[in-house]
Amino acid sequence: MEKSMPRKGMGLDVLTLAVVLIVLSVLGLLWSAGTQDPLLQVHTWIMTGAFVLGLVALAMKGFAGLDNDQSRYNEGIIKAGVIATLFWGIVGFLVGVIIAFQLAFPALNIEGIGWLNFGRLRPIHTSAVIFAFGGNALMVTSFYVVQRTNRARLAGGIWPWFVFWGYQLFILLAASGYIMGVTQSKEYAEPEWYVDIWLTVVWVSYLLVFLGTLMKRKQAHIYVANWFYLSFIVTVAMLHIVNNLSMPVTLYGIKSYSAFSGVQDALTQWWYGHNAVGFFLTAGFLGIMYYFVPKRAERPVYSYRLSIIHFWALIFTYIWAGPHHLHYTALPEWTQTLGMVFSVVLWMPSWGGMINGLMTLSGAWDKLRTDPVMRMMVVSVAFYGMSTFEGPVMAIRSVNSLSHYTDWTVGHVHSGTLGWVGFVSFGAIYCLVPWIWKRKRLYSNDMVEWHFWIATIGIVFYITSMWVSGIMQGLMWRAYNSFGFLEYSFVETVEAMHPYYIIRATGGLLFLIGALIMAYNIWRTIRGDVRKVEPLPEAEPLAAAIPAE
Repeated sequence: MEKSMPRKGMGLDVLTLAVVLIVLSVLGLLWSAGTQDPLLQVHTWIMTGAFVLGLVALAMKGFAGLDNDQSRYNEGIIKAGVIATLFWGIVGFLVGVIIAFQLAFPALNIEGIGWLNFGRLRPIHTSAVIFAFGGNALMVTSFYVVQRTNRARLAGGIWPWFVFWGYQLFILLAASGYIMGVTQSKEYAEPEWYVDIWLTVVWVSYLLVFLGTLMKRKQAHIYVANWFYLSFIVTVAMLHIVNNLSMPVTLYGIKSYSAFSGVQDALTQWWYGHNAVGFFLTAGFLGIMYYFVPKRAERPVYSYRLSIIHFWALIFTYIWAGPHHLHYTALPEWTQTLGMVFSVVLWMPSWGGMINGLMTLSGAWDKLRTDPVMRMMVVSVAFYGMSTFEGPVMAIRSVNSLSHYTDWTVGHVHSGTLGWVGFVSFGAIYCLVPWIWKRKRLYSNDMVEWHFWIATIGIVFYITSMWVSGIMQGLMWRAYNSFGFLEYSFVETVEAMHPYYIIRATGGLLFLIGALIMAYNIWRTIRGDVRKVEPLPEAEPLAAAIPAE
């Protein structure tokens, strides 16, 4: 049974949002009428259409009714978030497989169809996996965890739905812009100025919903998972706003110019870029780890004190590590050294968190044999430990001189995103679906086993091929002959990497197949189907309205 909460009227929330959407719809129509830029017109019509659809949804009594019952948790948005996470994950993995094969076989870049070639699809892959798949996973789990651990319904009435659908609109605008060539060419921050403004509005609303839920909590203690979620939301907002400060050429055009230039622009970009990894792909997903690993293991966190030390050490250290991306550039050497030192120091709190996550299974190690979901989450924590060791090593200037700009960096990034982010997100979704849809178990635990092993083999193929390719690439670039000339041409290095690119694409394909198996398993679970050929698991508890601690 869920804990009873006082009822409150929803009329003011709905009315406020309706007024906002009416104003935005009118502004969208005026903006579309005023611009002569065909690319901007596409986006203004997408935005206007989305705002009008929002008004139609508000006018439907059934949609507003989702938020009328204040005595229950908001589970509708959790269900929508789970489906969105799976959808965008498959889209991102599929595009990743396509561009991996395009790198291995350049003929797949079809002449005359620029919007399907590597240059347009690559940012779609990175943004879809990080911000669409990862962002939705963080949003849905944060909304779930903050309600359960605080015994409070999401604040803001219908505004959490604005956050959810507003974020989907941002993803749609970003992806369609990349296909059309609308980009400001900043890694992990490609969308142009008007899309950045919209994301800022959505993200601030997300922050207010999360804070409002914490403020109306029913117990004094704030569980540590919420600390990590809150740090992720606040820091990403700061990073996004500062890095995307720009001046549009005209309000009726897509083009803008950054507020920074030269080495200042590079430093700001990689202060953003590395901390997007640090707070979006690390701190946020540590929030998932600190709730779902103890919950699934049915054990308390190994050391709550260590989790607090982990939190403060991580957030104070990570923010300084960005300059290690700019070794051997025009950036002052003291700044490069600062980034290198903090990157190496970062290894200690990161491994403290890994140890805390793994040791939470003390007394429950048998679950790794019987529960494939638990195994997936534990392996994700192991990948977190591996990636956070490899990262500081690659930040050391002498190592960086070999590894940077090579496929070694690509392998490192994917060991973190596929192994850590992917697996912990999959594990959380496997937990959430039976809890939220009130099913006794998943449709098939055997399918989870297949997903785990196929995806793990895919990750191993991917990162090992990129390690070998990257180190070989770096050594070939720095090889000189007896006359002091370069030993190998650039084309020769590309030719040497070809077999490893095929292995990389194969690994990505295996990871995609695993995600498709998961999607089918989740679909059958939502339907309420159960495979009769399998014995029921020993314990797979339904969600309870209690904190994880």
